[in-house]
Amino acid sequence: MAISRAQLLKELLPGLNALFGLEYKRYGEEHKEIFDTESSERSFEEETKLSGFSAAPVKNEGSAIAYDNAQEAFTARYNHETIALGFSLTEEAVEDNLYASLSSRYTKALARAMAYTKQTKAASVLNNGFSSSYLGGDGVALFSASHPLVSGGVNSNIPSTAADLNETSLEAAVIQIAGWSDERGLLIAAKPKKLILPPALMFVATRLLETEQRVGTADNDINALKSNGAIPGGYAVNHFLTDVDAWFLTTDVPNGLKHFVRAPMANSMDGDFDTGNVRYKSRERYSFGWSDPLGMYGSAGA
Repeated sequence: MAISRAQLLKELLPGLNALFGLEYKRYGEEHKEIFDTESSERSFEEETKLSGFSAAPVKNEGSAIAYDNAQEAFTARYNHETIALGFSLTEEAVEDNLYASLSSRYTKALARAMAYTKQTKAASVLNNGFSSSYLGGDGVALFSASHPLVSGGVNSNIPSTAADLNETSLEAAVIQIAGWSDERGLLIAAKPKKLILPPALMFVATRLLETEQRVGTADNDINALKSNGAIPGGYAVNHFLTDVDAWFLTTDVPNGLKHFVRAPMANSMDGDFDTGNVRYKSRERYSFGWSDPLGMYGSAGA
């Protein structure tokens, strides 16, 4: 439906002092702290995880050398979504001088709505990361204690018991990440990079990562997390996380969480011949997801 003069009657009257409600600030591109962005030229993208070789065995004198097989472990699929929104002004609204004022205001509002949608969709990967209704290429949720390995073992990227963010749980996460292995059970020397958390935990994170001494104790011990540089990227707040006590760590494992851009943001406008209305449209096409779940560690909180 086109925006008509009846819906914007006050803007036609003299003496109007201010219009408000469309000039709110918006949060930046917070998804860039979590996702690696790549372009796409296909209707969907697939990425396959390969299995390497197991540890080399001892070859006894006179015996044959052992041979191992490489294989595919699993495939992650990214299905792109088209996100589009627009508005239309009636021919009469354009004639009555609403065109100039409304086009600038509402195109800004349109950009804000599109940006909000993108951040919400990006954060939903973490918000739904503990749910069995959202499975990855390996058949389990993003955050799981049972990511299967070709060797028959599992990797876990959640704590053994869900824990709130504190010194003990964060140190345990760093230690757990260091013990991750590849598909054949070989250690991969993974390390955490950055702490991702909701606004409710940003003050906790500041005390944990930026103080010189241990937090909340009477001891004179140093803050080992800070001294060791255990979380080199510090922390980033994501305002679109819905669980106030869930927290996450990005890691240096490649091909973790990804954002594929099939068609970047494009804005357009045209006039409709039959009605004389002026239409505005914003459109982009992308997908958010993950390939290797070891790109992230997560705790749902206690």
